[in-house]
Amino acid sequence: MSVKFKALQRRNPQDSTAPEKFYAAAIADGQTDLDKLAELISYQCTVTEADCYAVLMSLEHNIISELGEGRIVKLGRLGNFQVSVSSHGMVTAAEVNSNAITKNRILFRPGKKLRNLLATLTYNKAS
Repeated sequence: MSVKFKALQRRNPQDSTAPEKFYAAAIADGQTDLDKLAELISYQCTVTEADCYAVLMSLEHNIISELGEGRIVKLGRLGNFQVSVSSHGMVTAAEVNSNAITKNRILFRPGKKLRNLLATLTYNKAS
C-alpha cells in the first residue's frame, strides 16, 4: 500500500518572523463513501449490498447518538470514538461551566491493526 504526498510551504505558528519551510503533506487519492463500502463488503460475504448499506447507516446513526450521550464508542479492533473538549482555565472548579468550553472535537483512537497499517505504508512523492 502506498500513499502519495507533496511538499507544502508553511510558516512557523510559534514564530511568525521565521522563514517558511517545506513540509510533507499526504494527498488524498479519491474517497470511499458508505455506498462504496456497502458494495465492497457485499462482495466479500453473502450479505446483499442493500443490507450492508442499512447496517452502515444504522452504525453511523448509533455512533452519533451514543457520542451525543457522552459515551465512548468502542468498535472492537477498529478503534474508539470519544467526545473531547478544551476550555479556558479558571481559578476554581466552581467557575468552570459550559461557557468556559472553547473547542470541542471527536477523537478517534485507532485499534492495533490500523496502527500497524501506518508502520507498513510506503510513501511516494507526487509529481
